[in-house]
This record gives sequence, C-alpha cells and structure tokens, in this order.
Amino acid sequence: MKIRRAKLADAKKIHRLINRSAEKGDIIPRSLSEIYESLRDFTVAEEGGRVVGCCALHLSWENLAEVRSLVVIPERQGKGVGGKLLKTALREAKRLRVPKAFALTNKPLFFQKYGFEPIKKEKLPHKIWGDCLKCPKFPKCDEVALWKRLS
Repeated sequence: MKIRRAKLADAKKIHRLINRSAEKGDIIPRSLSEIYESLRDFTVAEEGGRVVGCCALHLSWENLAEVRSLVVIPERQGKGVGGKLLKTALREAKRLRVPKAFALTNKPLFFQKYGFEPIKKEKLPHKIWGDCLKCPKFPKCDEVALWKRLS
C-alpha cells in the first residue's frame, strides 16, 4: 500500500469514496466541485493502482487544522489504512507548525487511539460550522469533537 498526495485524476474516486460513506451517515457529503477545490488537502491510500482510502487536512485557522473526509473502503477497514492516512495528515500539520488538529466524528474511539481527546464543540471556531449546514443531520448533530495538541 502506498500513501501519497492526491492527483487530479483521483478527484472522482475521492468523491465516490466520500459520498458512499456519507450515504451511511458516517461523514458529510462533498460535491465534486468541493473535491476539486480542496484537492491539495487530500492524501490517498493506493493499493494495486486502486484508491482504497482518503483523508484531508484542512487549515481552519492560524492555530488549528481539521482532519476531514477520512474514509477507507469497507474491505480494507481495520487493516491500518485509516491510521496511516491519519498519521500522514498529522505529520503534514506538524510540518506546517499547526499547534492543534481536530476532528468531528461519529467514530471517536478511532481518533482517541491516536491521541485525540474529546472537547466541547463550542471550543472550535465558529468558522468551521459552515460545513455543518450541509450535513443531513443538522441541527441534530451526533458527532463528537476531538482534538490533539501537535506542539
């Protein structure tokens, strides 16, 4: 398995991965336009020429980055793919000298395995709630906010 930066040719694959997961209520859906606009945020896991997972690191503020759209195809879940994608995103955040990374998720135990701690959503900047308006669960959010200090 290879973890690499996303390429233009990956955009439609990333879009399919994300929206299949969104159909199950796991993450927020993203339009293809949003994927193209944020393609530089994405890392993919590739196996045998096939994209089997993706993760984005989105800079939210001067001191905060969001780990978002972390998806692994069902048959590769539980095999370390998500962990490798998350570690890659966190390394990039450290390289950029971002002091904290956060995630909004309905799978908090996964993030806690990597040192994330639960926080109150109110601690996050209001700017991030724009994405929540697109969520089918809004305003009855079932996601947990977690963050990790990186420096």
